Amino acid sequence: MTLAASAFYTQAIVACPQGEAVARILASALQAVDPGASVRRFVLRVGNSLLVDQQEYRLDEIGHIRVLGMGKAAQGMAQALVEMLAGYTYQGLLIPKQAPTQALPQFAVFPGGHPVPDENSLFAAQQAIHFVSGLSEQDLLICLISGGGSALMAAPTQGVSLADLQTLTTLLLGCGARIDEINTLRRHIDQLKGGGVAKLASPARVISLIMSDVVGNPLEVIASGPTAPDPSSRADTLAILDKFAIREKVPPSILTALESAPETPKPGDPLFERVQNLVIGSNQQATQAALWQAQTEGFSTRSLGNNWQGEARQVAVELGHILTSAPESRPFCLVAGGETTVTLRGSGRGGRNQELALAAVAELADLPDVMLIALATDGEDGPTDAAGAVITGETFERAQHLGLHPADFLTDNNAYAYFAALGDLLKPGTTGTNVNDLTFLFGF
Repeated sequence: MTLAASAFYTQAIVACPQGEAVARILASALQAVDPGASVRRFVLRVGNSLLVDQQEYRLDEIGHIRVLGMGKAAQGMAQALVEMLAGYTYQGLLIPKQAPTQALPQFAVFPGGHPVPDENSLFAAQQAIHFVSGLSEQDLLICLISGGGSALMAAPTQGVSLADLQTLTTLLLGCGARIDEINTLRRHIDQLKGGGVAKLASPARVISLIMSDVVGNPLEVIASGPTAPDPSSRADTLAILDKFAIREKVPPSILTALESAPETPKPGDPLFERVQNLVIGSNQQATQAALWQAQTEGFSTRSLGNNWQGEARQVAVELGHILTSAPESRPFCLVAGGETTVTLRGSGRGGRNQELALAAVAELADLPDVMLIALATDGEDGPTDAAGAVITGETFERAQHLGLHPADFLTDNNAYAYFAALGDLLKPGTTGTNVNDLTFLFGF
């Protein structure tokens, strides 16, 4: 990934005396989790062998090699792996969000729908089922898994229609459910999730290289764990529906599946003895790279942790308080990682990062020499072309002069329009990676 620092310029960053350093810090965070580089850090080709985190796979002793990639980082991961398989015959299937920017030899490509699965997601899943089935003990399946895979590849259990699945997904996205809660439900109504891919591929050996977009990196949550054991139960899924009071709104077919479908494979199942799951990219790596770059630029630094969750506007208040009371000498850069949620109440546009930034505007009003930046590492915040937004202590007053009041836009969940008017939306474009969100707190 070669993402120029200039891709992060906004009105507020350009106006900041240290704006170029800020932009370089943002760019360094994403470059650290480049999918291809992440694969190369953990996979090494030595002669006729692949070394995957020091575990050896003799390519000349393997029957068929198949590569299944799914998620927003699938293309970059696949490109790196193709180099390592040079000289060997393999079959590949890629399920990305967008069509690849360059052709991949021996790969069929079937983009799916996101964040709500669509007909393309169903078709891609059927291709995947055929692709991973019928393998023998001598064969090897390499899975390249990254965020977005849950929606891009959907194979609902018998009796559950696409419309039912879309209704459930929309309900969960709108009520503020966390991604781990959403994916707990998905694992119990989908043939490929919750260890489903590993089950279909058995008895073949399976390697899963995983870019984590989930707080804490639990394998069963990332893309709903297609090659991982599922520690949750059907009872857990019903408890989630009750937590958000949506059981009565869920299609009857979903409830029937959750109440009666066979349980998913659990930890300790012999199925996973021939599966190697390996996280190769995470929010922590992006955070550490940003902090290292900030130190190079002369900033005092501190990580605020990578487990930030909860309602975006509430997290904004907490981070705003940290920024205003930070004891570090200036300039400083503090970085928080995680993934917040938004409960939809209005009809505006935005995403969790834009909403977080908007909720912090009043918190930082008139404070000199501070900046908060909320960034989705995939370059896509909600259903918009922005990755997040930038605010300073001057944002409130600048917006007031334009007749823009943050409370009004928060009520309508319309952060996109607010920051578009100010020129402070982050628009680096699709980054090709996905390791959750980052919030940067600067003092100058």
